[in-house]
Amino acid sequence: MDLFDETCFECSKLITEKYSTSFSNGIKAFEKRFRYPVYAIYGFVRYADEIVDTFYGYDQRQLIDDFKTETFKAISNKISTNPVLHSFQQVVNKYHIENKLIDAFLSSMMMDLDQTTYDTDGYKEYIYGSAEVVGLMCLRVFCENNNELYQQLIPKARSLGSAFQKINFLRDIKADYEDRGRTYFPEVDFTNFTRKDKNFIEADIKRDFDDALEGIKLLPYGSKLGVYVAYVYYLQLFKKISKISANVLMEKRVRVSDTQKLTLYVKAVLHQKLKMI
Repeated sequence: MDLFDETCFECSKLITEKYSTSFSNGIKAFEKRFRYPVYAIYGFVRYADEIVDTFYGYDQRQLIDDFKTETFKAISNKISTNPVLHSFQQVVNKYHIENKLIDAFLSSMMMDLDQTTYDTDGYKEYIYGSAEVVGLMCLRVFCENNNELYQQLIPKARSLGSAFQKINFLRDIKADYEDRGRTYFPEVDFTNFTRKDKNFIEADIKRDFDDALEGIKLLPYGSKLGVYVAYVYYLQLFKKISKISANVLMEKRVRVSDTQKLTLYVKAVLHQKLKMI
């Protein structure tokens, strides 16, 4: 089983590296014992997201229903022949990740199949399920079954996940609106997306970022740098988005270059060595 387990974790690692350089670099900054578990979580959420975002021409609802069934079956049986689900179930069982977090995540994924606009309550529900609970799954790993620390950091982890997701929404406005017909931000007319709309969203994201940073400082040493690296990557993306107009944001996808990411990574390491985080 050891070889099978390792191979499954390596599959999740490959998925992470193929889909996200930002998170891959962040994971490399974790102490070794945290890397496979976080790869497993990312692999799981990435594949669920792929079903609803790219598997057009197939019965996506049936596929995500089957994925959900197989997920909880793997957790219950503590084994799966699906490598992504096998590595994920090991992490869920070892770190006591609650089924309600997984269920909330999959429910948000299912919302993407039918829902194209959101009111304030739906927006908050979607962000909680699609992003905040992913942060909570990772937090379970970082706290290594220290429930007192976990409970203390829940609000901060939710703020970080919320900030990341809202930035993703801003970054992907063009693709979501034009290609998928989705508008996540409530009460925003994307046929007339104004600077006022953008400023309001950015102020909300800044509050999330400020709250999240306080939580990052309280994380256990072996996980702190990795989370901070992801934080500074997204903060840089946020700064770039903040500098451009609403009209330009509707026309182009903003990104942080690999060179910038390397510079940010080095600065993050230096900050930790200087005990600035």
